[in-house]
Amino acid sequence: MIKYISLLILVIIVACNTQNTIEVPVTKVKKGVFTEELTEEGVVQAVNSILVITPRISYRYGMLKLASIVEDGTEVEKGDTVLVFDPSEVKKAIINAEQQIEIAKAEYEKLKATQESEIEDLEADLEITGISQQISQINFDNAQFESEITKREINLQLQTANISLERAREQIDNKKKIHREELYQKKLAMNQLNTSLNDARKALDQLFVVSPSKGIVIVKDNWMSGQKWKVGEQPYPGMPIIDLPDLTKMMAEVKINEVDVSKVKLNLKVKIKSDVYSDTTYSGEITQVANLAQPKEYKSKIKVFPVRIMIDGNNKKLLPGLTVSCTILVNEIKNVLFIPIECVFEDLGNTYVYVQTKSGYRRQDVKTAAENSDFVVISEGLSEGVEIALADPYFNKQENTNGNGSSY
Repeated sequence: MIKYISLLILVIIVACNTQNTIEVPVTKVKKGVFTEELTEEGVVQAVNSILVITPRISYRYGMLKLASIVEDGTEVEKGDTVLVFDPSEVKKAIINAEQQIEIAKAEYEKLKATQESEIEDLEADLEITGISQQISQINFDNAQFESEITKREINLQLQTANISLERAREQIDNKKKIHREELYQKKLAMNQLNTSLNDARKALDQLFVVSPSKGIVIVKDNWMSGQKWKVGEQPYPGMPIIDLPDLTKMMAEVKINEVDVSKVKLNLKVKIKSDVYSDTTYSGEITQVANLAQPKEYKSKIKVFPVRIMIDGNNKKLLPGLTVSCTILVNEIKNVLFIPIECVFEDLGNTYVYVQTKSGYRRQDVKTAAENSDFVVISEGLSEGVEIALADPYFNKQENTNGNGSSY
């Protein structure tokens, strides 16, 4: 009777176990070289690039306004027009300067003619004064037989004529100096107008901005709107509008948490995957690790360290701004046991796996060490070749784990 009851209990236990488990895929515990990895999201950037900025033209032409901008991502050649600014104010300045120059030229010619007429009148007066002086000189020369009073009178007339002649000559010299100064001022004003006209013409040329080199256009963000620059907006002179990256040398920048930055060293190898081209893996190497931390986001208390990764080769698909997943190969640990990370579960601080047995699955507590995105190192609890479940094989996890079972 006792044997019968024991057999019945055993059948019930087996039946219960059969009802609470399902067939799940299994894997074997492996031993070998484990690669410790650190995966972070980054952004592709060009190592070298040329900024296309708004022209630095005079404030007197008003605010710059974008009239045309090349589409983001367009491939351009050197000399292609990439930006056009509204030229209406500059054209008005050119027309106004040209009109002012024509007026100034007319005034210059009029002044010159007036001056020539004045000099002609003064020279005529000088000639008359000269004749009078000559007459006085003749009278003086012939006065030797005249009375002393008459001689004195003739002498005074001669002196008066000499003074008048000298004053007429000085008047002409002074007038010519005044005329030269007046013409100089007029020419100076004309030169200033010509300078303004040339500046306006140069400014007009600057409003049509061409690409300084061949490349892919990356339109930058307007810091005021947070969106890419577009037609109608008014950037300040000297503001960067377009980035022309050199696609032959690319890098990725990632931000490593301050907890993990001690693992990151120069020259570590990196595997890079683009979110867009997920079927392709690129290789790279860490070339720079920042010495100072910075906030992860604005006003965030979390600190991160920017890390630069040089991407190997020339990859036309990797354009600036693309988001990439960067897996840093931190370390290689030889001769260790490791299993897929989905095999590991936690329950009330205990870490365990499900070992496959002849009668089903057995829970086995383990201790873990290093891990990466796919595998975890087992330091205690398993041996090489043991088969373990890749998922929880029980129907009701809460019943079999005291209500607290969870995946690792």
